Amino acid sequence: MQPETKFHERLKNLMDAYVNQVYDVTKQFPKDEIFGITSQYRRAALSIMLNYIEGYARQRKLVLKNFLEISYGSAQETKYLTYFAHRRGYLQDKEYQELLSLIDEISKMLWGVVSKL
Repeated sequence: MQPETKFHERLKNLMDAYVNQVYDVTKQFPKDEIFGITSQYRRAALSIMLNYIEGYARQRKLVLKNFLEISYGSAQETKYLTYFAHRRGYLQDKEYQELLSLIDEISKMLWGVVSKL
């Protein structure tokens, strides 16, 4: 497997793990947040992966860059939502640190790809 292929496989695996972890932790959020932070957090987390996939499916460099920038923006959105949820007491310290670590790594990898385009 080529280094670039390994990189993208790792990135996709991290994004998938992140989305699943967001879905898992948001099950514990207060029921009155179902249409608030729970919904927004889940949609933003999914948006990271979905825009990445759609960008590569389009097979045009400028379109890819646009979708990757949207993916990166969604990553930053979830980073704030992670912070917000932790401050509100919806996330335990361990969950908070795990989610932050994952989204930081994903963000760095995504921005690295964007920067090379």
